[in-house]
Amino acid sequence: MPGQVETELLTAFARFAGPVRGVGVTLISVFGLLSVPTDALPLGLGLCGLVLIGVVADFTSPKVAFVLSIVRVVALCAAHEQLGATDAWTLNVLTTTAITLQWEWGPKVTVPTTAALLAVYLTAVWWDGAVVLRVLVECVLARLALLLLQRSSRRVDELRTRRAAMERLEAVALERRRREREYLALLHDTASATFLVVAVNGREADPAEVAGYARRDLDLLTGSSGVPRDSAVDIGSSLRAVVERSPLEVDARWESVLLPASVALALVRAVREALTNVERHAGTGAARLRVRAAGRGVEVEVTDAGPGFDVGAVSDHRRGLRGSVVERMAAVGGRAEVTSRPGRTTVRLEWPGD
Repeated sequence: MPGQVETELLTAFARFAGPVRGVGVTLISVFGLLSVPTDALPLGLGLCGLVLIGVVADFTSPKVAFVLSIVRVVALCAAHEQLGATDAWTLNVLTTTAITLQWEWGPKVTVPTTAALLAVYLTAVWWDGAVVLRVLVECVLARLALLLLQRSSRRVDELRTRRAAMERLEAVALERRRREREYLALLHDTASATFLVVAVNGREADPAEVAGYARRDLDLLTGSSGVPRDSAVDIGSSLRAVVERSPLEVDARWESVLLPASVALALVRAVREALTNVERHAGTGAARLRVRAAGRGVEVEVTDAGPGFDVGAVSDHRRGLRGSVVERMAAVGGRAEVTSRPGRTTVRLEWPGD
């Protein structure tokens, strides 16, 4: 099946071939009428009227124009002797008709039609090999021009189709990598954290508590937590559980903000990771959490008074800040910014809303 560009090209040729023929034969007929002898002027005017009727069809109806194009060439050939020395009028109308028909119809129509019109001309006017050669060359060139443009448009369609396929493959690959990163970040926040609890506490770890963590991790990793992805969630209530489970002394203040569940989940995981980093690296045992509405979105800040660190020196292989915070917020249309200096480290999370 022809592609979009090829279809538009063929449609354009078919649409404008008739008007081009109509304008062409009108100009030819006007100049041809000027060469008609005075005694044949009524016949010439009648033929011009026939031409103009065909021109109207050239602009409105391709099928009617096809019939009238043949009729006016035959009429000009039949009136050749009465019109006097007007060979150019008849011949030019014939070649214009033959050329433009190549752009509207296929070879099964144009070849026999052109052959019939040429036979009528040669019979009614005179036999001239140069005329035959001229008509054949002009028709072949018109058809070749159309075929070359059609081939180029088909090539464009093929390139566009190939590009669209590559874009789809790239989109699928990007989505697969995004899901892999999300899964790695989720794994870092869930199972890895549980393993760390077991490794640090050893035999002192409460088996029931560890089992509860493991069940929670499994629900999150398998997507069976039962939370509708697009449901509205109060971010304050969601963060309360994170604050209560944190071993840090968290100065938490928040406003009630309803967010989509997917956004709230990303914020909860990012805050949990930020608090975990404070616990592991700040050495202060305390943090400050602020949540406030920002238009239709939300702003969240986690701050500690630790020694700070060089944010730019964090390795790309460290999944904590990059995977669990920055990329996670970007995945839901938000952003995360980490700033640090001695005595103050801030993780700022923003989601602008719809």
